[in-house]
Amino acid sequence: MQEEQNPQTPKLDVKVGPGETADQTIQADQTASATTPDSMPSLEEALKAAELKAAESHDAWLRAKAETENLRRRAQEDVAKAHKFAAEKFAGELLAVKDSLEAALADERQDAAALKAGVELTLKQLVAAFEKAAVKELNPLGEKFDPHFHQAIAMVDVAGAEQEANTVVTVLQKGYALHDRILRPALVTVAKPKS
Repeated sequence: MQEEQNPQTPKLDVKVGPGETADQTIQADQTASATTPDSMPSLEEALKAAELKAAESHDAWLRAKAETENLRRRAQEDVAKAHKFAAEKFAGELLAVKDSLEAALADERQDAAALKAGVELTLKQLVAAFEKAAVKELNPLGEKFDPHFHQAIAMVDVAGAEQEANTVVTVLQKGYALHDRILRPALVTVAKPKS
């Protein structure tokens, strides 16, 4: 008769090697399958280690980002302070000039010679303040006209042969430069070319 198989009992297809019993083969398979779950905790440990490393990297990135933002903010504050207080030293130098002018106005003697001497000293203070701030005077009398430094008001005929064409004949108002930047061009008249 044909053996009936219980549907709940699985059919095992086990090949037994020479000198082995079926029980030994099944135990070997179970031992092999028992070692597979042991390797799983090492995968879980590797995953946890990777997650920990990722969290540390994320934390380090957040700290670096915060530090960068703090540096940027401090740099902006430093630039704003530099702009705000750039003229502090120059303004301090001008205070002495203002004090001298106020003292001259407060003097009741009204002596013209003393007033002139006081104004000359005040001018020296102002010139010294300009020199400390690298403000230089442009007085281009006799120089070749340069539109970068001079502003021509008029072209004039020159009677004598000593004045070249396109040179500054008179300076109506001196110009000033701060380092290489023109604060105010000199107002000048320029010699006409000879016809």
